This record gives sequence, structure tokens and C-alpha cells, in this order.
Amino acid sequence: MSKIKPIFNSLLFKLFLSVFLIIGPLIVVHIVNNYYAVEVIRSQVAQSNKNMLNIYMDQIDKGLDGVGKYIFQITQDNTDLYFLQYNETLDSNNYEEAKIRLFNTITNQSYLYTSIDSIFIYSEAYKDLLFTQNSSDDYYARYAARDEIYQLLEKHPEDLIEGRWNIWKGAEDYYLIQYYNVNGVYVGAWVNMDKLITPFKYIDFGDTGRALLATSNFKPITNKAFIEKEMIDLTMRQKKYVMTGGNDQFVLMKKKSSQANFYLAALIPEKEILEKLPFLQRISSLITVLAVLFLLFFIFIMRKVFLQPINRIVFAMKKLRSGDLDIRLPVNRNSTEFRLMNGNFNHMVSEIKDLKINVYEERLNLQKAELKHLQLQINPHFFLNSLNIIYNLATVKDFAVIQEMAKCLANYFRFMCRSNSYFVKLKDELMHTDNYLKIQQLRFPNSFKYYIESPPEFLNCKIPPLIIQTIVENSIKHAFNLDDSLNIFIEVMKEEDPEFLVIRMQDTGEGFPEEVLHSLIADQPLTNEEGERMGIWNVKQRLSLLYGEKAAIRFFNEQGKGATVEIRIPNELI
Repeated sequence: MSKIKPIFNSLLFKLFLSVFLIIGPLIVVHIVNNYYAVEVIRSQVAQSNKNMLNIYMDQIDKGLDGVGKYIFQITQDNTDLYFLQYNETLDSNNYEEAKIRLFNTITNQSYLYTSIDSIFIYSEAYKDLLFTQNSSDDYYARYAARDEIYQLLEKHPEDLIEGRWNIWKGAEDYYLIQYYNVNGVYVGAWVNMDKLITPFKYIDFGDTGRALLATSNFKPITNKAFIEKEMIDLTMRQKKYVMTGGNDQFVLMKKKSSQANFYLAALIPEKEILEKLPFLQRISSLITVLAVLFLLFFIFIMRKVFLQPINRIVFAMKKLRSGDLDIRLPVNRNSTEFRLMNGNFNHMVSEIKDLKINVYEERLNLQKAELKHLQLQINPHFFLNSLNIIYNLATVKDFAVIQEMAKCLANYFRFMCRSNSYFVKLKDELMHTDNYLKIQQLRFPNSFKYYIESPPEFLNCKIPPLIIQTIVENSIKHAFNLDDSLNIFIEVMKEEDPEFLVIRMQDTGEGFPEEVLHSLIADQPLTNEEGERMGIWNVKQRLSLLYGEKAAIRFFNEQGKGATVEIRIPNELI
């Protein structure tokens, strides 16, 4: 069974989840309702303006279709066009009379087609242009347009497709042009495309809304600067309307002409549409905002009044668990319940601290008593054997050895009896161990050798007393025999971390028995009813008490060398 992640099981998560499950659906309903209402208004406005575009585009298409049919009829019925064609035998009077009749004809008819600017007849043979002008433009504007059309018919008539309305870009404006070619006589009509959207100037599209024309590839023909400024994308395929624009959003609708490749489009500013939302919709939006504000206010209140005190208690418990007994909780400006909880917590921590101090002091006293016991624990066999050796040496009158043995025993017992502190210098512990090993060598001449090495900078470091001598004594007791030679190595080494040092003690005996090594590694007690191996247990206990997790002791057998003990302690000067 998988464990539940702490964050999902926390009181904070459950509280927030409950609030969201209650208020969240209400907020979602209001948001969906607002969105739906906005979409309905947009759709209604778009449909209304789409219908208006359809009506106006139908009127434009009917006007263009009527003009197209009229100019086509001229090409079929009017015989005066013959006189505008090239003919060497043509009388100039007949040519002029035909021009007058044709001009009168298209002038009289042009007043019937108000949707266009001009009906024209151009003779390619005589470079002559007849045209009417229905627009209210001034003289220069009319003749500027006339000159542009004249240049087009004279030089590039192939740019236009005969018999249909073409979009042509002039020097400044776009034009719709349609013509028919009768043996070099062009009969046609044109209209400035700005004129096609003139009726829309009187329609209210809002402050920034407007109608415009666009090419079949969605490039603006009119209002180009406005389109670029507002970053409006005119692309719209198979949709009734789209939302477009940069900073301001617009509803875009379009209608394609059936007579030419251009679109009539309308842009309605969204803010103008949303102003027409009903009062109830605004009330709904207000309720949504108030619900969100209430949720935020509720979370703030719960966090301030309920969650923060709980988080302080949880944080204090974590600090207490990590061993910080100085942590306290504030007992003022809280609710009655939290004031009571914080006061009880502080009282509990104070009692735990006092109890821990008492236990710690008792353990120190006990450890000191154990150390004193170890110092006073003189092996009677070791003492009696040493005295027996002195007696035998006195019998053979080997006074030099007697003096050495007596001096070593005196130094040994002096160190054992005077050292009642928790720490001694490393050099004193090494000298004591050296003294102990000399006594053993005097007892068992030529039976074992020992080597002690230490960097000079470590000699003044502090270590617990008797930890080296105790391990060495264990090697003498369990690894030494008179049949095999034994070597004992004591080496103080530098660590990669300069804040620590390592003391290695190794012999060349058979090593730790497997069951003993297993118990040492598993940190299991080794003492028995006779008190054997009390020394190793004492060393481990004192290291743990004095250094905590900073100290470490390792026991292992090294192939070909015997038992090895490594003690790692902080490098501190006494």
C-alpha cells in the first residue's frame, strides 16, 4: 500500500480543498455564464452586422452588374463604335459626329448608374478617350483619375481581364475597372473603391469601428493605416465572425463580392458590444468577483488566525525533534485555545530540557565513575607477574632490568591513578601506551615488537584517556602467544578533512573471530559474567558520549595483517 504524500495529508491542503470544492463550482458557473453571455452578444451583433453587409454588398453587386450589362450592350448595338476604329477612308467629320453621339449616350446613361465614377470609350487607333464623371471630386482629382485610366488603356490594357470587374492599384487609390474591346475600341467603366463604402460613413460602428474593403488575399484596400496600427488580422475562413486586434479587440465580419475579387468587412469594437450587456450580467460578474475576493479573504483570515499558529507549533515540534530544547512558542495575542496549547508546549519543553540535563549529568557522572573504575582496574595477574619478574631479576642480580621494570611500573601506575579528566594530550596517551608495551616486552623478551608513529602537529591534540592503551591491551591478551612473533602498529594519520584525525591500531595476529567481529560491527555488547571485553565497550561508550556522531570507530580484519581498529575523532587542541 503506497504512502500518502505529506502535502496531500496536511491540514492546510484539506482546508483549501474543502473551500475550493464549495466556492469553486460557484465561481466556475459564473465564469461560464459570463463567457456564454459575451458569446451570445457577440454572435447577435455579428449576425446583425453580417445581414447589413449582405444587403449593402448585394446593392453594390447589382449596381456593378447593371453597369457591366450596359457597357456590354453598347458594344453590341451602337454602330457609332465603327467610326472610332481605324479606317483610312473615314471622313473626319463622321468621326467627330460619332464621338459626340457616343459621348451624349454614355453621359445620359451615367446618371442612372450612381454606383460608379465614370463610363468611358477609348479609341486605340486615335488615342482618344471619352469619359463621364459622376463623382463630386474637384477638377484636378477627376482629371488625375482620367489620366491614370488613359495611361493604363494606352500602355497596359493586358493587365486587365476583359468582361469582368478588375481591381487595379493607381498612384494613390484602388479602382474597379471593367471593359470590352471591340476592334481596338475599349468600352468600359471605373469606380474609385473608396466610393463603395461611402454609405457606411453614416453607420454607427462605435468610436473606433469602421467598414473597409479588402482584396481576395485579405490585404486592406481602405483604412490600411488603421489596420496596421491596431494589428488586425483580416484572415477569416468559414466563420461567421472572428475576434482580432492588438490592444483593443474587434469583432470582424466579411462579405465577398460576386462581381469582383474583394471583400466588404466591418470592424465592431468589443468594448462597444460589452457595454450593451444587461444589468443582470454585470451583477453576475460582480458576484464572481466578490466570490473570488471572499475566497482570498477567507484564506487570509484562516492563515492568520488558524494556520499560522498551527505551522508555528509544527515547526517548533520539528526543532524539538532535532534536539533544539531552546525553542519556545509565543503565548500572547493568540486565541484562548492556542494560548493554552503554546503554554503547555513551552512547559513541556522546559521539563524535557531539565530532565535531559539531569540525565546527561547522571550519564557523565556514571561515565566518569566507569573511567575511574577502568583506571583503577589493575589486572592482578599483570601486577603479580610484574612483581615476580622483579623478584627473579633480583635473584640473578640483573639490576639494570630491575630498574627499567620498576621505572615503567611506576610511570604506568602514576598515569592510571592521576588521570581523572575527560581528555589528555595525545603525546601523554602514546607515552603511557609505550610504557605499557615496554613492561610487556620485559615480561616476554624477544616475543613481540611494536611501532608508534605520529605527526608532531598532533601531539598536543586532546583524546579521551586510555583508549589507545585499552585496544593495545586487547591485542596482547587475545593475539599474543609465546610460539609466534607478534608486531603491533600504532599510527596517527592525517585525514582529508583537516578537522579530524585517525588513530590506527593493528597487530599481526589471527584477527578478530567472526562472531566477535560481527558483534563489534553490529554494536552489540561483548561483556560476559567475568567482565571480559569491558575495555572495548568502555571505549565505544566514551567516544559516543564525548563526541556524539562526530566520532567513529571501525573494527575489521586486514588480509595478512590481523585485527585492525581505526578511531576517527575531531582534531582539537587541549
